Amino acid sequence: MPERLTEMLMDTWTPLIILWITVLPSIYMAPMNQSQVLPSGSSTGLKRLNEEQRVLHRSKRGWVWNQMFVLEEFSGPEPILVGRLHTDLDPGSSKIKYILSGDGAGTIFVINDKTGDIHAMKRLDREEKAEYTLTAQAVDRDTNQPLEPPSEFIIKVQDINDNAPEFVEGPYHATVPEMSVVGTFVTKVTATDADDPVYGNSAKLVYSILEGQPYFSIEPHTAIIKTALPNMDREAKEEYFVVIQAKDMGGHMGGLSGTTTVTITLSDVNDNPPKFAQSLYHFSVMEDVALGEPIGRVKANDLDIGENAKSSYDIIEGDGMDIFEITTDAQTQDGIIRVRKPLDFETKKSYTLKVEAANIHIDPRFLSGGPFKDTATVKIVVEDADEPPVFSSPTYLLEVHENAALNSVLGQVTAHDPDVSSSPIRFSIDRHTDLERQFNINAEDGKITLATPLDRETSTWHNITIVATETRNHSQVSRVPVAIKVLDVNDNAPEFASEHEAFLCENGKPGQVIQIVSAVDKDDPKNGHYFLYSLLPEMVNNPNFTIKKNEDNTLSILAKHSGFSRQKQEVYLLPIVISDGGTPPMSSTGTLTIRVCGCSSDGVVQSCNVEAYVLPIGLSMGALIAILACIILLLVIVVLFVTLRRHKNEPLIIKDDEDVRENIIRYDDEGGGEEDTEAFDIATLQNPDGINGFLPRKDIKPDLQFMPRQGLAPVPNGVDVDEFINVRLHEADNDPTAPPYDSIQIYGYEGKGSAAGSLSSLESSTSDSDQNFDYLSEWGPRFKRLGELYSVGESDKET
Repeated sequence: MPERLTEMLMDTWTPLIILWITVLPSIYMAPMNQSQVLPSGSSTGLKRLNEEQRVLHRSKRGWVWNQMFVLEEFSGPEPILVGRLHTDLDPGSSKIKYILSGDGAGTIFVINDKTGDIHAMKRLDREEKAEYTLTAQAVDRDTNQPLEPPSEFIIKVQDINDNAPEFVEGPYHATVPEMSVVGTFVTKVTATDADDPVYGNSAKLVYSILEGQPYFSIEPHTAIIKTALPNMDREAKEEYFVVIQAKDMGGHMGGLSGTTTVTITLSDVNDNPPKFAQSLYHFSVMEDVALGEPIGRVKANDLDIGENAKSSYDIIEGDGMDIFEITTDAQTQDGIIRVRKPLDFETKKSYTLKVEAANIHIDPRFLSGGPFKDTATVKIVVEDADEPPVFSSPTYLLEVHENAALNSVLGQVTAHDPDVSSSPIRFSIDRHTDLERQFNINAEDGKITLATPLDRETSTWHNITIVATETRNHSQVSRVPVAIKVLDVNDNAPEFASEHEAFLCENGKPGQVIQIVSAVDKDDPKNGHYFLYSLLPEMVNNPNFTIKKNEDNTLSILAKHSGFSRQKQEVYLLPIVISDGGTPPMSSTGTLTIRVCGCSSDGVVQSCNVEAYVLPIGLSMGALIAILACIILLLVIVVLFVTLRRHKNEPLIIKDDEDVRENIIRYDDEGGGEEDTEAFDIATLQNPDGINGFLPRKDIKPDLQFMPRQGLAPVPNGVDVDEFINVRLHEADNDPTAPPYDSIQIYGYEGKGSAAGSLSSLESSTSDSDQNFDYLSEWGPRFKRLGELYSVGESDKET
């Protein structure tokens, strides 16, 4: 740093230093600043420290009473003396004290409080801070009382050329169109210098090109870069590297400099025409290639780029201009040749085309350089391929009458093999299009015949597909649609369009139109339908009605007289014959039903008697009502019978039928039979269930409400058992609260001498299913009933 400062000082102060050395060799640089004296009071003005000592200085740096100057970047072994403060009140007795405050006071600038000398303690940089504002004051050293008001002054840092120019925005990039004229603007660069622009030439810059000549030039003061050579070609060299220098001190020796780079790119213009890589192209293609399929590519190269390199292709000459076409590939800029129409090797085996490529975007400035287009020749060879048969027509239309005879020929299709070998052809019908197999075809000559009868009214059109196959190569197949139209013949008789029923008012007038009827015919004559209407021969002189043909092919039914009455006749039947005008004519007979009804005065039907529907049977309304009443009565009887039948099948006791055991009372002791009356209590023969609760009977509706029977007291042992049972049986039969059957008492031991033996089932060694109860019928009517009950129970279980 000292070496750099010395160099800068030498450049600026060389004449002054020489003068100092010659005139005052004993004076060094510091006294120059010592001569700057700033009085602390304003009354005396500036005074010189030593009037005998005259120091040479630059004339433009005149003294200013409130300013001091210090040179930036100056450093030495001792602090730099900036100046001295002095007041007229100082008698030199050292009773005055100088005080300094403000920017950098005490750190950067220090004052001698006795002499007033101000020294810079640090090296200063003008680019960091150009000036400092300070305040000086003289006070009494003993009392610190101010002797004068404070005085403000400025210390300015004097600039030296210590900053080189800089290109803040560099490096630069610029473009200029190729083939530009000399002096075409390219770009502008800018350099900055941190030195003081108003003091000296430290910040005065001059620009120059260090590298990049002779292609470009730069204005020394404006830094505008321009082209220096004409017709620079991008295709020859696209990019240039230019070095720009900015030097201060006006470009003089000793000035500092900075550099930057500018990369200049030549942009493209359309100055080159397209050029085919070769003048002749050869392609081959199969004759069965699909339409639109590419068969080859041609390429015209263009040295330009982007939009300037785009070309369009066209076929301008040749014998295949209508057979082929050429388009441009947007990605590769190739010309793609495609097939527009079918090729036929047997017809033409080769084609010659002339193809042109021309630029799309042309720059008028370069038209004088020649046409921006090029041409090339394309030869295309067609190769033979095994082709399928070709029909003589793309479609066929055949017509046949619906009454055509079976096996009659409807028409013929023809096809041939276009190849040189000319293979024979066989014909067939695609049965997917003729599911009902209504047609046949001769495989050799292609004649189509009728296989089943046709009916136009069922289907007017039949669409079938004929298949032609080469006999030598079955993979070569062609198809053709055949439409067969069935022509109409008059084979259907006309008939009424709908079933008509006319209503005739009793108060109608003669000649009144009763009904208008129309007819339809399934046939379709060429000239349209025309119907003839007539009455049956025996009805021509019908006394009640007549008919009238209308212009719209309809028929009006008219009444011949008035005074129709429902009492006399409610329904009239009028047969009408309908004929068409076909060949041969067809006819049918339709019957119109005319019903006589009661109408209002304005002819609106109000009511038609229902009896009109049953008059042919010969029954009156009264007879119908009687028949209906009989039917209702029979229905009531049937419903009652079914109800009673269901009621009879229901159980008479509201208990489970299988729960018979509850009606049986078992005892552990056995009596002595009929002869033992001591162990037998006759009270047990009473109704056992009646003691516990009321069991209603469902087969008898009692007139009076009976209370449940109370248990009877035991009777003497001398009562006759047979008489007692008969009495209780009679009571049970007439008691609505008693069960509808006899209670059965079971005893484990019945005594001795009983002809029946033991009836107990508890000690039986066999099951109920093994017993036969038929023998009980031999013991009397009561045991017979018991046997029937057991027999019925067993049969129910089996069921």
